[in-house]
This record gives sequence, C-alpha cells and structure tokens, in this order.
Amino acid sequence: MTRKRANSTASKQPAAAGTRAQAGDSFANFAARVGVGTDNQSSNSTYQFDFISRNRIKLEAMYRSSWIVGQAVDVVAEDMTRAGIEIVGDTVQPDDKERVYKAFQRLGVWDKTTDTAKWGRLYGGAIAVMLIDGQNMATPLRPETVGKDQFKGLYVLDRWMCQPSLTQKVAEFGPHFGEPMNYTVQTSQTPLDGKVIHYSRVLRFDGVDLPYQQRFSEQGWGQSVIERLYDRLVAFDSTTQGIAQLVYKAHLRTLKVKDLRSVLAAGGPAERALLRNVDFIRRFQSNEGLTLIDAEDEFDSHQFTFSGLDNVLLQFGQQLSGALQIPLVRLFGQSPAGLNATGESDLAMYHDNIKQQQERRLRSPFDTLLEVQWRSELGIDPPEGMTFEFRSLEQMSDVEKSTVANTVADAVGKAYDMQAIDRATAMKELRASSHATGIFSNITDEMIAEAENDPPPVLELPNADENQNGGPGAQAQSEPGSGQNAAG
Repeated sequence: MTRKRANSTASKQPAAAGTRAQAGDSFANFAARVGVGTDNQSSNSTYQFDFISRNRIKLEAMYRSSWIVGQAVDVVAEDMTRAGIEIVGDTVQPDDKERVYKAFQRLGVWDKTTDTAKWGRLYGGAIAVMLIDGQNMATPLRPETVGKDQFKGLYVLDRWMCQPSLTQKVAEFGPHFGEPMNYTVQTSQTPLDGKVIHYSRVLRFDGVDLPYQQRFSEQGWGQSVIERLYDRLVAFDSTTQGIAQLVYKAHLRTLKVKDLRSVLAAGGPAERALLRNVDFIRRFQSNEGLTLIDAEDEFDSHQFTFSGLDNVLLQFGQQLSGALQIPLVRLFGQSPAGLNATGESDLAMYHDNIKQQQERRLRSPFDTLLEVQWRSELGIDPPEGMTFEFRSLEQMSDVEKSTVANTVADAVGKAYDMQAIDRATAMKELRASSHATGIFSNITDEMIAEAENDPPPVLELPNADENQNGGPGAQAQSEPGSGQNAAG
C-alpha cells in the first residue's frame, strides 16, 4: 500500500473514543500555536450563559442606579411611540380622525404603550391589557362587539406580574399560532389579581426574541436587552470610575525626611513635631506661599497626565452604542467627531431601525387597538380600507415646514378654484396638514360648520351671457351668415 493510499485510509477511520478531533476548516499552525484549536489562550476562549433576565432585583437596581441602563431601556421605547400614527383612508373623515387622536391622548394610550415597551425591554417581556367595560377578559376579543365608550384604556403588566399558559397554546393558524393562549395575573397589589386574560386582548412586547428552547426556559418570554451588553456595560462603568479615581492622584507630593522610621518609632514629642512640620508645610503651600523644609529634607511633586483616557472611554461607549443600535448622538447626547460631525446619517439609520421595530412589534396589536378605539369613540364601524402609518421621527425645520405648508395650501387652493372641493373640505384638508407643518391648527369646528352652510357654487357656462346679449360670440356667428346673404 502506498503512503498516499495509507493516509487516505487513515483519514476515513473514526476518531478513537475520548480523543479530541481537530477540525480542518480553518487556518491553524500547530508549531507556532496560531489559529483556532491550537494550544494558545485564544483557543481556550468560550461563551457561557449569564441569566441576568431572571434576576429581577438586579435588573431593577441597574435601571434605578445606572443612567446608561435607563437610556438603553427608555430611548427606543419612547421613540417608537413619540410621533404617533397617521390614520389614512379614502373614506376616512378628518373630523373622525381628530376625535380618535384626542381619545388616544385622553385615555393615555401612548403613555401606557411606552411603559409596556420599556418593561418589555427591561425584563424581557410585558403586556398591555385592553380594558373594555362589560366584557369578560377570559373570552376572545371580537372588535365588532365593542360599543360606544366601552374602551377605557390600557393596563400594563410586566413578566413578573403575570404568568403565560405553558400548556394551552393558540391552535388557530395565523401570526399568533403557538403562543400562550392566556395570561394569569399573579400580583395581589393589582385590581386584576387572579384574572385570566385571553391573548387577543393584550398588546405583547418582548425585549430580545429567543429561539424555542431558550424561550421555553424563560417561561415563554424573551430576554432583557441588558443581558447582551452586561459585560460591555461593566467595562464602561469600570473605566469611568477608574478615571474618576485618578483625579484624586493627579497631583502627588512626596516629602523625604531623614531618619523618618526612627522618629515614628520613638513617637511622643518627636512624632508630634514631625506632624506639626507637615501641617505647617501644607498650610502655607499655595500659589503665593513658600514651602519651608529642613535643609536635609527633599520635596518632590509628581504630575499625572490624562492623555488617551478619553479615547479609551469613547471606544467602550461606541461598543454600547453598537450593542443597543442607538447612535452616540441619541444615547449620550453628543455629536460624533469626524467627517459626519452632525450625526445626521447615524440618526437616519437609527430612525430606519425604529421604523422596523414599529412594524414588527406595533403594527399587529395596533390594528386591533385602532379598531377598538374607533368603535368606542365614534360608535360606528371603521370605514372600508382604513389603515394607519407611523409618523416619521424626522423633525422638519421652520423653513421646511413653511415649504410644505405652502405646497399644501397651493394644492388645496387649486382644487377649490376648480370647484373639485367646497370651502369646508378645503378647511378640513388644511387643518389635517397641521400635524406636520404646525400651521392651520387654529381652524375650529365652528368655522368648518359655518363653511358647510355655504350655498352650492353656481356653474356658469363660458360666453353664455355674451352669446345671449349679442357679444363677441354672437357677432362671430353672424358674420359668416351675413357674408353668405350678401353673396346671395
């Protein structure tokens, strides 16, 4: 058997029991101990679980005491709900939209949604229960049964206040297939203690989605956003505290005293005299004083420089920013250095991420919530084709708002001049644009009602009066006839 064939045969033999087989799909130099799988420190690195999401007390202590944790939890949740929604649809009346917007504010829907997103990010999961008067929470929600003024708002429960059903799962095919069927409230301090809540009546928010086995180990919930960045957070706070400690040692002074050990060993008057001498030096050592020491003593001052520490701290801050997907300008409130001094591109990417989070976590629950709020506030069915869009987080400048306002006013004015819309509709369109421009917000309902009483416009045919009164049109028609008569 040739050597080549022997090697080929040996390579096909299974590894002996208890031996460690080396993978051949990466670079490795065993002589130099370079690469994964060789005998070096990097090869001994590994990852392990750090179940911080299960430690409620520690998470709460971090949220209350660390401003970085507060920013990590609050910023994304607040930005997801800050701008609200814009109800759209060809048959949606502007007055109805305004009433629903005001109902959202009056019932605190946005505040409760923000809290739900916060506690979902902090603990790994939270739900907001739709409070519908007169309905059993344990039954499936049917939005068509919601009557006038039945919806009373939302009630927030974090993962430690309720227990999802682990055996009863949603069996109906759809977006909720396999999720817990019910949630049982377990906190005695809440008015919902002991109640069973059907999944269709809640808005659920998870922090970080987990694969099946890990989600099962977390009682059906997700993971806290703090768990992934815990080691980076400790490094950042340790660096900050270490730099703060260096401030106390920025200026060190030393005094060399002859026979210091003998003086301290003797104690008594000699030691008191030494301490009095040091206190005397400290008292008169200022920018206008003098340092008086014995001729045989030596006094030295050691300065400490802080160069480079700011870059180290910035690098740790950038790791936190990357882990949270929040730009430095939003997380720390500071503009980044370099070519992109304003951070506009970073904010644009961040707003795209917020848009993605809104579509993933708010779209489905708000479809139901909007229908419930519409029926409760207006007492009517939602119009066909009604939907909503999340308003942009981009803030327009005064110049941009003025430009948009002029464009809207011109378009509405042209439609009114063409008699495509009446004056009341034109006023409604102008007021609807006030959410983006801040202009035309003072158009009141009384003004619109008064405009609705305007008489209908009179359509006048062009040149009708002139033809009837023998104007230019009549004259143009008579000239050919008169020419023919003359010719005849």
